[in-house]
Amino acid sequence: MGRPMPYVQLDENNHIVSVFAEPVDGAVEVSPDDPALKEFIFRAHPELEQREKLEKSDLALARVMEDLIDVLIEKGVIMFTDFPEAAQKKLLERRGFRKEFSYVQNLFGNEQGGLGDGAITGAIDGADPDKGGPSGGFL
Repeated sequence: MGRPMPYVQLDENNHIVSVFAEPVDGAVEVSPDDPALKEFIFRAHPELEQREKLEKSDLALARVMEDLIDVLIEKGVIMFTDFPEAAQKKLLERRGFRKEFSYVQNLFGNEQGGLGDGAITGAIDGADPDKGGPSGGFL
């Protein structure tokens, strides 16, 4: 089951004036990712926009760290087994997730190789899921 769809009321200029979790008279259903909905929420709660930017930055940095670990292992600076067992497990789990995502993308991707959104394909550009990243694998 997906995320619940919000309902919005619009003014005469089609600007959102209120948001509801349940259907109400005069409200229309919109996607939770609707740009106008995000703009309305961020205008009312600017701290949420900063939090979203920080979360996106954290995800990008996590990917950089994975690739950095791959490079250090490939160059023999560190060994995979130098990491604590919990860290090894997390790295292997992420590698599996990336491999699964790549498989789904290949099955259902569009002509450009994506799932219709450049943000999704941009997250894995240059990655070889069979090797854990652009520079090699963990093991």
